[in-house]
Amino acid sequence: MAPIGIIIVTYNSAAEIGPCLDAAAPTGADIVVIDNASQDATREEVRRRNIRLIANAENRGFASAVNQGFAALSNPYILLLNPDAVLLSSLEPLRAACDLPGSAGAGGCLVDAGGRPQIGFMARRLPTPAVLVLESLLLNRLWPNNPVNRRYRLLGRDYSTQFPVEQPAGAFLMVRRGVWEQVGGFDEGFHPLWFEDVDFCSRIKQGGWILYFVPQGTARHIGGHSIPRLAVEMRRFYWYRSLLRYSFKHFGRSAHGVVCAAVMIGSILRGIGESVLEGSLKPFASYGRVIRLAGRCLVSGVRP
Repeated sequence: MAPIGIIIVTYNSAAEIGPCLDAAAPTGADIVVIDNASQDATREEVRRRNIRLIANAENRGFASAVNQGFAALSNPYILLLNPDAVLLSSLEPLRAACDLPGSAGAGGCLVDAGGRPQIGFMARRLPTPAVLVLESLLLNRLWPNNPVNRRYRLLGRDYSTQFPVEQPAGAFLMVRRGVWEQVGGFDEGFHPLWFEDVDFCSRIKQGGWILYFVPQGTARHIGGHSIPRLAVEMRRFYWYRSLLRYSFKHFGRSAHGVVCAAVMIGSILRGIGESVLEGSLKPFASYGRVIRLAGRCLVSGVRP
């Protein structure tokens, strides 16, 4: 058995999975691909390379698929790798960081097609209520250099050296199996995607473990390749539902209420603005689902 296992979750990833697997295979790691009912040639691309494949009959969501991958592997170190990420380095720097005292795992440096580090994405602090409020109200987009957003996205940080980080990107994250089992894996309530890795990193911190950013481990990353294949209306709803679930789990009641209110206000503003731009009420109707969900969370305190 190899010391490292790699889990890759796919969903209509035929265009991306080939280069990903071609770069991962030479590492000697045990690789398993969990496919969430792709409708394209993803599975054929995996089988053509004789890589182990678990083909789900339905889209079980990202968190559930990752948990499936952990159950299928027994390696002491597990790398979560997105299908649109192509390894450019050895995995040894990540594995070495996993062996540091108190370490739970490590994330590497993600670069775009031009080789530029994806700063603001590949390493972040855990979101605070203020972060989610500013995000919901569009203020982070309108004023990206505000102090809250700079602190959250680690803007201005020196990324040339290794350092502890609260939230490495789940697109390229190695985790010690023992810590994964102790923390309890991904929460499958974050369905079908978004915030499951943030929640996991938060629970790691609560358990007293440390995660690291390791610049010597590098992968080229496209980002969000499967998201455009979801209907825009569903993307909105899923993202906000996962945001509210994270808020419910990790913030106090008052702070969660503020986040719910911000989601409602922000959704009203977005709905009006997008409806005006598109000359249609369809966007506002779409945001209506989000407003109703946030309202139920605010009034009754239910878990999204």
